[in-house]
Amino acid sequence: MRLTLGFSPCPNDTFIFDALVNQKIGTEGFSFDTKLEDVETLNQWALQGKLDITKLSFAAGLKVADRYKLLNSGSALGRGCGPLLIARKDIPLAAIKDLTIAIPGENTTANLLFSIAFPGASQKKIMLFSEIENAVLNGDVDAGVIIHENRFTYQLKGLVKLIDLGEFWEATTGQPIPLGGIFIRKDIPEAVQQKVDELIHTSLEHAFAGYPALSSYVTDHAQEMDEQVMRQHIDLYVNQFSLDLGEEGRIAVEKLKEMAGK
Repeated sequence: MRLTLGFSPCPNDTFIFDALVNQKIGTEGFSFDTKLEDVETLNQWALQGKLDITKLSFAAGLKVADRYKLLNSGSALGRGCGPLLIARKDIPLAAIKDLTIAIPGENTTANLLFSIAFPGASQKKIMLFSEIENAVLNGDVDAGVIIHENRFTYQLKGLVKLIDLGEFWEATTGQPIPLGGIFIRKDIPEAVQQKVDELIHTSLEHAFAGYPALSSYVTDHAQEMDEQVMRQHIDLYVNQFSLDLGEEGRIAVEKLKEMAGK
């Protein structure tokens, strides 16, 4: 059976899916047409129902819950791994509502977490996540919400953290931060859904067995990132929740739904 599968080129996703899409494990008759795209592109595609299986921001997953089901394996969820609000210099948090803020996509969990923390902030500029640091540096925006590997690079560029939105979430809710998950179309047979979930789990187990070695599939898609940053990225976003959301992970996702008013 052939299915379409979308995930990002970021190290956490390529690390998880490498063994599956490159048939380093037995796939039990399944094959995949893969699409590697920025998560906000995948979020937009999900609104159109474009792919069978896809990585999504949990915020986007809430919007397509009638069409897509969350799988147990493959999620990015944890503690101390949330998006950061950065600027060129310190800014009082009370002033954030009046500033222009770059966000990495309307449907991202980062945008949702920012909106929960700063409900009065309305001057948002949607940008590709990798462009936000430079937009802040150049003064195109007053501040920006950064995700992915930019957590490890913003200080090297002289930027400062105004608030860790993940810490805000954890302090407010007591829950781990639900960033993104793997979703499958609900009209796909239940037995297929379950088998795909198991294959993702097995693919990640295979990756962990060889870690900290990185495959060429991970390094080739990580572009200019050095291997230390790739491992920091994987260490931050791939964990026990990625193998199986479990009860704690499901509760965190439900809390996000509650806070989003869905």
